[in-house]
Amino acid sequence: MNKYILQHEGTLVELWYLDSFAKFFALEGETRVNAIGTVHKYLRSITLNHFGVESLKESLLPKIEDMLHANLAKWASQGPVDVKQVISVMVFNFTANKIFGYDAENSKEKLSENYTKILNSFISLPLNIPGTSFHKCMQDREKMLKMLKDTLMERLNDPSKRRGDFLDQAIDDMKTEKFLTEDFIPQLMFGILFASFESMSTTLTLTFKFLTENPRVVEELRAEHEAIVKKRENPNSRLTWEEYRSMTFTQMVVNETLRISNIPPGLFRKALKDFQVKGYTVPAGWTVMLVTPATQLNPDTFKDPVTFNPWRWQELDQVTISKNFMPFGGGTRQCAGAEYSKLVLSTFLHILVTDYSFTKIRGGDVSRTPIISFGDGIHIKFTARA
Repeated sequence: MNKYILQHEGTLVELWYLDSFAKFFALEGETRVNAIGTVHKYLRSITLNHFGVESLKESLLPKIEDMLHANLAKWASQGPVDVKQVISVMVFNFTANKIFGYDAENSKEKLSENYTKILNSFISLPLNIPGTSFHKCMQDREKMLKMLKDTLMERLNDPSKRRGDFLDQAIDDMKTEKFLTEDFIPQLMFGILFASFESMSTTLTLTFKFLTENPRVVEELRAEHEAIVKKRENPNSRLTWEEYRSMTFTQMVVNETLRISNIPPGLFRKALKDFQVKGYTVPAGWTVMLVTPATQLNPDTFKDPVTFNPWRWQELDQVTISKNFMPFGGGTRQCAGAEYSKLVLSTFLHILVTDYSFTKIRGGDVSRTPIISFGDGIHIKFTARA
């Protein structure tokens, strides 16, 4: 049923947001309607342009590798670190740099901290009055949007600051896309940063939980990645796209983490007209909640569904996977950053198991609130391998 609904976007159903989401991302009135058509198409196109396969192959892979090397070396020198916190900062700073040239080292504002504060309070009763969590969240959001708008105005007023990045393309496209205004472009950047930073940091943190609980998986990963290094003429040469595509077991580990994690607890759509599915009539105007965890944790498809078992992917055929595995959504709204996310996860694992050993010092509790949260965190000690 999830797959059926996703395939009929625009004919039977349209995108729908909780009120807190709609207010938070300013998806009200005309913008809310446009998000279903023109804006979504544009957003997908510009994201693929800067984070899609061609961009990853041509320029982003070595930059991702350098970023991961630098951060893992830093963590190894610090003693135990809360991986959710440090990964969040790393992912945010890198993505923000690629979107609008954010320089975390030299910036007065620690934007990743602002985003973390916002995330902790934005799924709350949408009462925008002083004293509520939502009000504080909206104030933090306004601060972020002001900073993003200041950056946009700097670029508009001084072409010498251009970098050929996401923001520059949005500025160029203002001539042809009427919705790209000086107020809307900051909202666009805000939304993309929000989506990428939380989903990737949560998935990587869960990966550490699963790896520290399953040493056999770490052994198999290490064997795969050491074999990749041994095949190189120069063991210290950079990771290539072909090597990334050859990481069979790594992809199974990534898939299994994504299958269990189910970062959004559900996706919302609104019925455009009465329609029937599985013998039920869904009336026009009703909200439909797609529960992807129900598909990805279905014991009829995935034996022992809550057990972390990457080897299960050896037995699953492509048809079963396409119908029952949707970590990046589906249909016309499949996440445009899917390949970017998988590449970061795979490259992280490559550097982690070839260059470091790691031990869980404490933590590991996971709960939904309704986003995935980690209690007191997962604290990992990294040690560089000789």
